[in-house]
Amino acid sequence: HKTLPSVVPMLFYHGNRSPYPFSLCWLDEFADPVMARKLYATAFPLVDITVVPDDEIMRHRRVALLELIQKHIRQRDLMGLVEQLVALLVKGYANDTQLQSLFNYMMHTGDAARFNTFIRQVAMRIPQHKEKIMTIAERLRQEGHRNGLQQGKQEGQRLAALRIARSMLNDGFDRDTVLRVTGLAPADLASESH
Repeated sequence: HKTLPSVVPMLFYHGNRSPYPFSLCWLDEFADPVMARKLYATAFPLVDITVVPDDEIMRHRRVALLELIQKHIRQRDLMGLVEQLVALLVKGYANDTQLQSLFNYMMHTGDAARFNTFIRQVAMRIPQHKEKIMTIAERLRQEGHRNGLQQGKQEGQRLAALRIARSMLNDGFDRDTVLRVTGLAPADLASESH
């Protein structure tokens, strides 16, 4: 999406007092309406991480890991970030949950083919956290494997339903019966007929 949709604030009222006794301006409902008007009637604050130098990001402590990865995630090779990431991890700026979220983000958004090498390089440089990092990486791999198996199973079931539908249609069953029996959506049959 290039633009935000218009959102119309609407309150459905069915209170004891009638008619509705309060302001119809939604900004008046904030604890500080003056501040709310300033906040929502002006340009929003922007943190453009793409222009922040890495050295400055490294001083952001707890958010530095996330900022650094978000800034560089579209790079083909994240191996150049290993030393910076290790420096932040050694300082203890991330707990297990944050690490798992970070690695999960990297695995799903970055270059997954190089993810294992990247994790191994990080783990080798932080022996005291190696086991924890490898455990998190293994957990993410298993989760990905389970998701892949589930998607494969669902696709197999869908293909079987399409074969059955094709056979039923060839045998003269009407379209509504085929949809009801196979559980397919009308769009599935439409795409199958093209």
